[in-house]
Amino acid sequence: MWETLNIIGTIAFALSGVNVALEERYDLMGVYILGFITAFGGGAVRNLLIGLPVSALWDQGWLFTVAFVVMTFAFLFPRLVRWTLLRRGVFFDAIGLGAFSAQGALFAASMGLPLSASIAAAALTGTGGGMIRDVLAGRKPLFLQKEIYIAWTLIPGVVIGMNWVTGGAEVFGIVVLVVIMRLCSVYFEWSLPSRTPEKMA
Repeated sequence: MWETLNIIGTIAFALSGVNVALEERYDLMGVYILGFITAFGGGAVRNLLIGLPVSALWDQGWLFTVAFVVMTFAFLFPRLVRWTLLRRGVFFDAIGLGAFSAQGALFAASMGLPLSASIAAAALTGTGGGMIRDVLAGRKPLFLQKEIYIAWTLIPGVVIGMNWVTGGAEVFGIVVLVVIMRLCSVYFEWSLPSRTPEKMA
């Protein structure tokens, strides 16, 4: 299941990065840079958080190949990957969020780390790559926008961190739930409560 989520998240976030690069009219190299950063940035941040060497990412050489092929295909045939259900490629980003947040939580749980580490790993793995992508593209990061985003990573972080799931089907169900909730939060414009500073008298 960990490898399956890795593949799903990598492809989804690579496509998300390509979408942003195409919207910003970047050239082919810009497409590759944003795609790779989106697909692997969250894993790098997670590794730093839980004490793994960042160089561990290079052990996934075959995933880099998969991402490269997917990004090249998306660049050559952009109309075939522009179907996103919602604006700005949020469909691919939602899939990446669900897959990588669950993967991050599984990673922390497999190392015997506490619940707090599972929650943090889920949040950073799910949002780290997209955050770096948006900053490089000069955009306001998705997790800072009004629609609920990073809060959905609490679902896999808590459920997996508390060992409430026992099989791959249940983990996959959590991924689907996060994707659906993220899409709903954009479509229905759900947002968390916010406050504005009181005006000085």
